[in-house]
Amino acid sequence: MVSRPLGKTGIFVSSIGLGTTKLGRNTDVKYPKNFALPSDEEVRELLETTLALGVNLIDTAPAYGESEARLGQFIAQHRDQLVLCTKCGEQYRNGKSTYNFSAAALSASVDASLRRLRTDHLDILLLHSDGRDVEILSQSEVPETLAGFKKIGKTRFIGISAKTAEGISLAADMLDVVMAPFSQQDPSLAAALKDARGRGLGILAIKALYSGHLDASTAIEFVLRQPFIDAVVVGTINPQHLREAVGTAQRVLT
Repeated sequence: MVSRPLGKTGIFVSSIGLGTTKLGRNTDVKYPKNFALPSDEEVRELLETTLALGVNLIDTAPAYGESEARLGQFIAQHRDQLVLCTKCGEQYRNGKSTYNFSAAALSASVDASLRRLRTDHLDILLLHSDGRDVEILSQSEVPETLAGFKKIGKTRFIGISAKTAEGISLAADMLDVVMAPFSQQDPSLAAALKDARGRGLGILAIKALYSGHLDASTAIEFVLRQPFIDAVVVGTINPQHLREAVGTAQRVLT
């Protein structure tokens, strides 16, 4: 698996990352087909395949239902081989997302994530934005709170899962990493992402397959050919789909 530097963080991430929404949540998602949550055995097979393929980037979040808890045993067994990314700010309970960006809520969220993931630190902690990127970064205590987590070692790097060009630009002034939707279907954030990467921000692309509505190989190739994208996070519970994504990345980047 081809790895690339994540901005100026000094860490290398596989160009394909595993997104784990489908491990823990199958309601209020935008995929074209309904799906059942995988069994424990299916989760084990997927994660073992992930490691065998050389994929080291794993992305999760409290808002992904039981995803963090289902990852915990694997994380504990393979922590040194992984770049672990989770989020804070959004919770999903009883079929509804809620957001709380107060310092107390973020701290409680991070501590709970560390317990579920069975680790004492994260590699990347992202603020799970509700779309008000600029307001969150410029008119709240979020940047200082995230920086505090980094200072005390709960995470190595901090960032935001952003939704706007303005938020991405602002993040480049104060954070390490940004995650943002980017695809052949919707490349509207390209200029902002290119500028932020030029300023040293690590760039993680999501929604490359447009929630499963695009041909996977073509969609992944388009995203990975953009020099400002460090990695694309692909959400799947199918080991063969992950193999195909890695194969596309290998073909495109070597």
